[in-house]
Amino acid sequence: MLATHLFPYAYDPRFKPLLRAAGLRPERDGVRVTDDRFEATFGWLRLRTPMANVVGGHVTESYAWYKAIGARLSFVDDGLTFGTNVRRGVCVHFRDRVPPVLGRRAHSALTITVADCDGLLAAIEHR
Repeated sequence: MLATHLFPYAYDPRFKPLLRAAGLRPERDGVRVTDDRFEATFGWLRLRTPMANVVGGHVTESYAWYKAIGARLSFVDDGLTFGTNVRRGVCVHFRDRVPPVLGRRAHSALTITVADCDGLLAAIEHR
């Protein structure tokens, strides 16, 4: 049986009502990592890929709220954001682009604002 690591989102209280209205549920949504699968849920959105497709990540910090809150596409590249706060998150990189979750372009990275950024990095690098 594979161990599952669950990483819930870190919520900024100012944006929690907006995120709930968009379908996000703290008791259900977050990032799940197993030995063979990476899955991030954000309301009705879901990004799923094999762990073999995850090639690493890095911590990012200090976002502008209008670029970080909610599910967002990057205007610069094909990245995707599942954001719940403006403080800190993890940008997870994929070897092969994952099928589009938003828009029409496949995604090469996902930024996610989980509560335990260091723990998520350790989980994806410890395979």
